[in-house]
Amino acid sequence: MEENRAINVKPVPTIYRYAYLVGGILLVAIGVIGIFLPVLPTTIFLILASACFVKSSPKANEWLRNHKILGVYLKNYQDKSGLTIKSKVINIIFLWITISVSAFLLTESLPIKILLFAIATGVSIHLIMIKTKKI
Repeated sequence: MEENRAINVKPVPTIYRYAYLVGGILLVAIGVIGIFLPVLPTTIFLILASACFVKSSPKANEWLRNHKILGVYLKNYQDKSGLTIKSKVINIIFLWITISVSAFLLTESLPIKILLFAIATGVSIHLIMIKTKKI
């Protein structure tokens, strides 16, 4: 005998909705900054922003998922469809350019330079290991 189980979804209190909304906006801002700073991951902040928007404003979540630039990061991750080879190459080139500029122009410290290049190597390996999306 099969039972019908109703899922009880409790509405989020108004104060929490505003907190989630503000949190989502801040996370989107950090994600955008992460596009330009290779040490700061973009996708994870956009995923967290989407989770906040789901609890606060479905309209904001749809805006994020359908955004011309940011939506691509989110959809590719959530759908597990991967990245195009072009996207991988552009990301890796941009990563190494910005890391090199940071290492050679912004610091004199050898340990910091080594750390920056270790991060770049790790991120590059991660990008290469992501499923390649066929267009």
